[in-house]
Amino acid sequence: MHRRRRTALTVSAALLAASPLLSACGNEAHPGAAAVVGGQRIEVSTVQAEVKDVRNAQQASPQAAQLIKDSGQLGRVKLYDLIVDRVVQRAADDAGVTASRKEIQDARSVLVQQSGGQEQLAAMYLQQRGIAPDQLDDVVRRDVLVSKIAARLGASNSPEGQQKMNATFTAAAKALDIDVNPRYGAWDNEKLELGSYKAPWITQVTKAEEPVETGA
Repeated sequence: MHRRRRTALTVSAALLAASPLLSACGNEAHPGAAAVVGGQRIEVSTVQAEVKDVRNAQQASPQAAQLIKDSGQLGRVKLYDLIVDRVVQRAADDAGVTASRKEIQDARSVLVQQSGGQEQLAAMYLQQRGIAPDQLDDVVRRDVLVSKIAARLGASNSPEGQQKMNATFTAAAKALDIDVNPRYGAWDNEKLELGSYKAPWITQVTKAEEPVETGA
């Protein structure tokens, strides 16, 4: 894990404008599915459960009203995360890298130290990334895999390195034949975007840690 890796996602203010949670499924080919990735369904109910976890954590926060206001389209954000998890896993499989439980625990310990404690880490991820406390290990696992893929590829923080990472994840996404319910937007393999939403999860690996922005 990089010593000073960037750990936060920048979220577009336009995406997080207040709006109803997308909960219905209008995809006739895959009724009840928010997306199909690599032939595996991501159910609308799964997305809703992820959203519920975040909402429950937000409601327990002293900044509950602001957190909820700033994450109106949380359903799309959580679906994006679920898709990216599978894209990263495919790229990791192709690269022959894995993330052990110890590596995940070690990476999380570093984040706890950097943020000043477990409670501070949970609050930061909830506010800045829309991640509930019980979702933290999944996100850390993904970050570990991205770091190890970058190391395997020899992808540094350079234009060439970022092009190599983008090409790797684009190839993984194409291989998974991602089909998204149009109510959540359309997936773009080249841009690694869901609708208008794109989080810079590829470039987190080699950049220095920076404050997270909630504006565009």
